[in-house]
Parts: sequence; structure tokens; C-alpha cells
Amino acid sequence: MSDVQIGLAGIGVLMLLIALRVPIGIALISVSFFGIWFVIGFNVAWSSLGIIPYNFGSSWTLSSVPMFLLLGFICYHTNLTQGMFKAARMWLSSIPGGLAIASIFGSSGFAAVSGSSVACSAAMGRIAIPEMIKYKYDPELATGTVAVAGTIGALIPPSIIMILFGVIAQIPISSLFLGGIVAGIATMVGYILVVLIRVKLNPALAPDVNEKILLSEKIHALKDTWPIILIMVGIFGGLFSGIFTPTEAGAVGAFLACLVALLKGTLNWSNFQKAIIETLVTTSSLLIIAVGASLLTRFLALSGAGNFLSDAVIGLDTSPLVIIFGIVILYLLLGMFLEPIGAMLLTLPIVLPIVDATGFSLIWFGVLLTKLLEIGMITPPIGMNVFVIKGVVGNLVTTSQIFKGILWFLVMDVILVVLFIAFPDMIMWLPRLME
Repeated sequence: MSDVQIGLAGIGVLMLLIALRVPIGIALISVSFFGIWFVIGFNVAWSSLGIIPYNFGSSWTLSSVPMFLLLGFICYHTNLTQGMFKAARMWLSSIPGGLAIASIFGSSGFAAVSGSSVACSAAMGRIAIPEMIKYKYDPELATGTVAVAGTIGALIPPSIIMILFGVIAQIPISSLFLGGIVAGIATMVGYILVVLIRVKLNPALAPDVNEKILLSEKIHALKDTWPIILIMVGIFGGLFSGIFTPTEAGAVGAFLACLVALLKGTLNWSNFQKAIIETLVTTSSLLIIAVGASLLTRFLALSGAGNFLSDAVIGLDTSPLVIIFGIVILYLLLGMFLEPIGAMLLTLPIVLPIVDATGFSLIWFGVLLTKLLEIGMITPPIGMNVFVIKGVVGNLVTTSQIFKGILWFLVMDVILVVLFIAFPDMIMWLPRLME
């Protein structure tokens, strides 16, 4: 058996292990170790287990991952996001579907300090859904809106997915963040349009909120948004003015979140401990998968299977756009069964060389990939955001109702993906402007 055949066989075994529900990190490491063993020898494989994880883990940029995670978990456990939704509700409740739109604005605000769509959905779900149910909003619209709004959490920086992509693809994370701002705002506007169209077609989905709110009350509500605004200004102001790097921004953000929560009196030892533990657990699982992906990259390089597959795709007599749409379909399918970061790290060793060879910007692709992975967060049968919302609402709404509630938003997501591909400058204009 040739080295390339061993590499291809390893990919087949990897797919089988994942289908058997073996954890992705374990599957990646196991297949890569034995694959390198068969190609080069046991000593090299054993050495790889020590050298590659060290080289990957010693990347200074990766230190931002636990810091941004801690930032999000602190904001979540100390309820720093409640003011965003409250202010949006007061200003928007009088328009059709106003509470649903307020939840989208609230999610976008939380996205700017979280980087996690799951945390975004959980935080906004427990704040916004009870409010919408109270005012007789259709349960499908209420839960579907919050589930999809959570996906903005990985688009608007800081974004854990973009940080990991930037480290692996070796491209500036700040440029990815800038492209993510555009994609996140476009997604937010698209979701708002969906709510407005649905409520226009069927006003019964979102009854009018017969609540008279004085202008003075609306202005006063804006004061409750200061925690998130302060953290956002601190992170992005320092980041884009060059005071600190994207790597340092996570630590600054986590410090600001703790400081703001202390000033508000919502940070105590119990919720701080919860935030630390969740940060450690999440960081550990992410790094195990990322180390496995690094080992897989080395295995594919040594066996020649990576180049073989890339050359086979690039050698097809077809246009780069067809290749990109093929990659889009691949990630939409993977998103139905795998969690986003696992799906990304599993495939990047093969996909990155293909995208690079087509001539598309890796910054553009990183933002597009983040959007595709987040669509997977709301598609059945896995749809992690859907199950997060289900956990929040309990028996009030069935899982099938939540999935029905996201269908219209999925159509908008597809439209956005097509627009991002047809007009790459939608994503790239801001990164180019800041060069």
C-alpha cells in the first residue's frame, strides 16, 4: 500500500469513527498517530505526539481563546446583557414584531462580548423568550428568533472560530474580525427583515404590545446598556487603535467584564467560579480537537494524501465558483451532524489548500466559513442552539416547534451566503479600508 493510499484510508477510518460517535479529538489524534506510524515509523509517530501539541499550544495567539471565553461566561453569569434587551424592548416594542427584533439587537450586543453562539442563545433565551410569551407572541417565532440570533455571536468579534481559523490559516485575526463585523451586521439586518415580513403577512404572530412608554423612560433605559458598551469600547477601541493586539484584547475584555460586574454588584465568588470552570472545560476540549487537527495536517502532508486530494479538486475542469459552492454544500452537510469547531478543524487541512489555489482571499473564506458553521448550529438533527433554547423554555415549546420557527431564517441565511460569494467585497471592504 502506497503512502497516499494509507492517507486516504486514514481519512476513511476517521469518517467511520466520527459516524460511530467517537469524540472528534480522540478520533483525530488516534488516526493521525497510527497513520504517521504506518507511513514513517513508530519513533516519528511517538515524537509527533510530543512535538506537534507543544508547537501548536505554544502559539501566543491561542492565549486569547480562554480569555474571550472567560469574558463571555462572566457576562453571562453576571447578567450584564439584560440592559441591552431591556433598552431595545422599550424603543422597539411599539413596532410590529418589536420584541423579536429587540431580541436580535440584544443578541448582537451580547455577541460583541461573547464569541460563542451557544452562550448568546442561552443568555438571550432566558431574558427575551419569557417576555415574548408574556405578550402572546407565537412560540415558534419567539424561540426561532432567539435561536438564530444566537448565531450572530460567532460572527461579530470577538469570535472563537475566527481566532482558531486565523491561527491555523496564519492570517491576521484583526482582519477576520473586521470582515466578521460586516457579516454580522448583514445577518442582523437580514433576520430583522424576516421578522418584519412574517409579522406583516400574519400579524397574529406578534400582537401589539399595548404599553405606553414615556420618552424619559426610554432614555433612562439606555443607561442600563453601559456595561456592554463600556466593554465593547474598551475592546474595540484599544484593538483598532493599536493600543493592544487581538491576543491581548481577550485579557483586557475579561478584566473589564469582572470590573463592571463588581461595580454593578453582580459578581460573587459563586458565579465567578462557574465562569472559571466553564472556561477551563471549554478551552480544554477546544485545544484537544485543535491538536488533533494539527496532527492530521502532518499525517496528510507526510502521506501525500492532502496534496493528492487538493490536486484532484483543483484539476477538475470547472470554475473556482463551482468549487466554492461545493465546499459550501460540504459544510452545510457537516453542520447537520458535527459541532462547528470540530467540523472546521476536521476539514481545514484539506480545504485550505483548495481555497488558496482558487485565488479567493483566506480572510473572505474565514468569514464565510464562520457563517456556514453557524448555520449548522440551527439545522436538524443536531442544531445545538435549538437544544439550548429547548433547555431554557422547558415544556412550553417542543423541539419541532423551534425547528419550524427557524425555517424562514434559514432561507435568509442561504440568501446571505449567496450574496457573500457573489459579492466578496461585502466582506472585504472594511478589512481593506483598515490596511
